[in-house]
Amino acid sequence: MIPRYTSKEMGSIWTEENEDRTMMRVEILACEAMNKLGIIPDEDLKNIQTKSDFDLDRVHEIEKVTNHDIISLLTAIGEHVGESSKYIHKGLTSSDVKDTAMGVMMKQSAELLLKLEKELREVLRKQAVKYRNTICVGRTHGIHAEPTIFGLKFLLWMDETDRNIERLELAKKYISIGKLSGAVGTYSNINPFVEDYVCKKLGLDSAKLATQVIQRDRHAFYLTTIAVCGASLEKMALEIRHLQRTEVREAEEYFAPGQKGSSAMPHKRNPITCEKICGLARVLRGNAEAALENVALWHERDISHSSVERIILPDSTILLDHMLRKTTNLLDKLLVYPDAMIANLNKTGGLIYSPNVLTALVTKGAARNDAYVWVQRNAMARWLKGEDFKTNLEKDADIKQYLTDADIEACMEPKHMLKNVDMIYARFGL
Repeated sequence: MIPRYTSKEMGSIWTEENEDRTMMRVEILACEAMNKLGIIPDEDLKNIQTKSDFDLDRVHEIEKVTNHDIISLLTAIGEHVGESSKYIHKGLTSSDVKDTAMGVMMKQSAELLLKLEKELREVLRKQAVKYRNTICVGRTHGIHAEPTIFGLKFLLWMDETDRNIERLELAKKYISIGKLSGAVGTYSNINPFVEDYVCKKLGLDSAKLATQVIQRDRHAFYLTTIAVCGASLEKMALEIRHLQRTEVREAEEYFAPGQKGSSAMPHKRNPITCEKICGLARVLRGNAEAALENVALWHERDISHSSVERIILPDSTILLDHMLRKTTNLLDKLLVYPDAMIANLNKTGGLIYSPNVLTALVTKGAARNDAYVWVQRNAMARWLKGEDFKTNLEKDADIKQYLTDADIEACMEPKHMLKNVDMIYARFGL
């Protein structure tokens, strides 16, 4: 069953109807190639091209007897085509048809994912520009560190999205592959021309070498790439979840009129979309692990990978499609509170400027280890006793040997610490 939250476009790729019709197309194209080789007469080819069809219910009915999905499809098609159907599937094995059709479907899914990644990138670029001058506190280990720019978060995510686009392009190349080379890949009963003809018509590359199946390192690369893309979305969502916490509240998900946050607590505004994205990223990672397990098969092929792929390929592409749409909308409508950012920036009474003080002391000739001890003891007095950091610095006899009150005052502002932000933006042509 296709989840209710998938896009129709992505979901339609993975329907049983579409898979069977894609496999039927592979069969017809193979017949066209064999006609060019003089194997199939023109009249029979015309019958195959014009009469090939099937009813999915009939395929299922036949499969109850055959217990073989490809044979059931071929039998159903043959009922429409008639005598000429004797040429359909000539020299082929089931995986020739199924794997090549899967290459088409995976390529289509990759193209949709790339389109969505590029839409996400544009929203990230727009938000990076919008918040280019919005100062906020940077945090390491969850603790206030130094001032930063809110727009840099979006720029960082845009850069990562660019890498995901590159990864997906490479993954698309790896999975846009077909093979029609027979039971163990030796072309024992089929001319290699048929493979090249079919793959070219389908926009696929021909496998240089296959066994009964296309090698599953390709599929594993695609699904691990999808998992990496999901991890990037999770990274963005997790940051917003942190920023939405009551104690921080620098940004939050858009909360629509009429939306409810809790059945018991009317005041709640919960980051439910971000939490969904974080949860679904776990599913993508699990599916990627299953894809890696599919790489090793017995000899020239066993069937252990097949049942797994029927789940993980549709699920992973559909889930990432959903996650990309949700994340793009989330970031486009994100509610941002610059005043809260300034309030949080000042929350520790200037502790975030301790690196400036340390650097100033060293510049004036103090030994770095000594300077670190002097600044740290005044910072700890703020943390543990609530004393004013700047006042204590101005009273510290060791520090006063090197810094005037004006020097200390100059340390207590973020502009110097952000002097290279424009340079960072320029790296992205912004």
